[in-house]
Amino acid sequence: MSLYVGNLSYDVTREDLEQVFAEYGDVKRVSLPTDRETGRPRGFAFIDMAAEAQEDTIIESLDGAEWMGREMRVNKARPRDDARSGSGNGGNYRRTGF
Repeated sequence: MSLYVGNLSYDVTREDLEQVFAEYGDVKRVSLPTDRETGRPRGFAFIDMAAEAQEDTIIESLDGAEWMGREMRVNKARPRDDARSGSGNGGNYRRTGF
């Protein structure tokens, strides 16, 4: 399972996140989405930890904590909703006819 980390500084790097979360256990993956046009981080990340048991401790410790001038939001990431993941119809609306 992944953790969602929001309200991050736009200056944060993968290495910064890995260093903070490594204090709670082995970090398997850090995903830091960037804006397509600017290449700048979008202010949130997804963190995969080696053991799910660590997640509750991380959430309790870091959710609401101030880091890099921002108050982090940390919770369990929800699975991506099919309607949001690009169903191929360009906006999730139906064709009613021509």
